[in-house]
Amino acid sequence: MNNIIVDGPEKADVTFIFAHGAGADMHHEFMEAVAKQVANHGIRVVRFNFPYMIKRAEDGKRRPPDRAPKLLEAFTEVVERFGRGKTIIGGKSMGGRMASHLETLNIQGIVCLGFPFHPPGKPEKDKGEHLADMVKPTLILQGERDTFGNRDELACYPFSDAIRLTFVPDGDHSFKPRKASGHTETGNRQLAAEHIVSFVREVCQ
Repeated sequence: MNNIIVDGPEKADVTFIFAHGAGADMHHEFMEAVAKQVANHGIRVVRFNFPYMIKRAEDGKRRPPDRAPKLLEAFTEVVERFGRGKTIIGGKSMGGRMASHLETLNIQGIVCLGFPFHPPGKPEKDKGEHLADMVKPTLILQGERDTFGNRDELACYPFSDAIRLTFVPDGDHSFKPRKASGHTETGNRQLAAEHIVSFVREVCQ
C-alpha cells in the first residue's frame, strides 16, 4: 500500500503503530529516523498517512488536518488492519494526541512524542484534560523547551498514574536542542527511540 510503511521484522512479537503530526506526513525525516531506530530493536513499526495527507500527496495541495472523528476513525482502521501480536500505538504531536484517545482499542500501551498540550503561547487552551483519567500505560516524551508544553509548565500537570512523562534534554517540539546545550538532534532522537523500546518491552513482556 502506498500509504503504509512497515519497518522491522514482519513476524515480530510486537507492533508499534506510529502516526504523523499535523504538518508533516509519514515520510518526514523525524518519523523515518525514529521508526527505523525502534525497528532496529526487533519491533515491527507501521507508519501511515491520515486521509488529508493522502489527498495532499495526490494533488499537492496543502490542507489542514481532518477533524478528530475522521482522524480517529482512520487511526482505528490502521490498528485493526495492521496490529499484530502485542500492539502499541502512538505518534508525533497530533498523532500522539489522537492515539491517547484510543485506549479502548486492543492495545498494550500508548506513546506520545511531543504531546501538543496547548498551541504555542496559549497555555489556557489545554488539550490534555483527558490525560488525568487514562488507564492504559502511556509514555509521553516531551522536549524540555517544547512550546506546546515545556518542562516548567508540566511540573504540576494532573496526569493519571498510568502516564510516564520523560523529558528530552533541551529539546524543542521535535526534540532539537540548542547547540550550546551540548546535546544533538541525532542524539535526542536516538534517546527517544531507546525510551520507546524500553517502554514497549516493559508493557509487552
